[in-house]
Amino acid sequence: MSSYLKLACEVAKESGRIQRSNLGKIRHIEYKGEINLVTEVDRACEKRVIERIQRIYPDHDILAEEGGGKRTSSEYKWIIDPLDGTTNYAHGYPLFCTSIALEHKGEIVLGVVYEPNHDELFAAEKGKGSFLNGKRIHVSPEEKIGRGMLATGFAYDIKKNNRSTLDHFKNMLLSAQAVRRDGVAAVDLCYVACGRYDGFWEINLFPWDVGAGYLIVKEAGGEVTDFAGKEFSVYAKEILATNGLIHDQMTKVLTCKK
Repeated sequence: MSSYLKLACEVAKESGRIQRSNLGKIRHIEYKGEINLVTEVDRACEKRVIERIQRIYPDHDILAEEGGGKRTSSEYKWIIDPLDGTTNYAHGYPLFCTSIALEHKGEIVLGVVYEPNHDELFAAEKGKGSFLNGKRIHVSPEEKIGRGMLATGFAYDIKKNNRSTLDHFKNMLLSAQAVRRDGVAAVDLCYVACGRYDGFWEINLFPWDVGAGYLIVKEAGGEVTDFAGKEFSVYAKEILATNGLIHDQMTKVLTCKK
């Protein structure tokens, strides 16, 4: 385990402990949009993660959801979602996580996602595989979308831009065995990586939502592209992550004109 991965795992678990200890105790909720929440726990987790990283790597860039940290034009950039699933958290729904990725020269080389309710730590380094609590994980062997369990999420601006989102949801419901909507993109990606889901798609996500999960899926043997099957970027607005075997089937559903 590299020193980078060791640090990311440690601080993700520290963030998770903050989340667990404050669950059900939210005192103040702010709105970044009509339905986009931020709580004092988001900020406390981000502060802890950034402080730990900058204590050891003060010259590294930070890109965090709540705007903490600094940009120094370093070759290294930590991409942090201190609390993915804030709406779940604010309602006491026990599914949320901390997501930490490390980008080097524009490439994601490390990803860690910690879901504290189940004490599950997903981790990957480029070229070294993906792991759940230290045990190697792989994507599912399912070859047919009709037998697949899929996941998706709805963007915060769905009330303004709902046509394609709802069309995709309907089309996937009619194509797959089942579709779930958990509200935590980073966890959804990890569930694809360990075979619980066979595929996941969503639009209008941000680098901190997908940076870690993207690498965890890839290192578990999965495939990640945009909806049309083209090269994926964590800075783009479409993500399709699958076990690879049903990838083309999902791109056909997502790009159909019906």
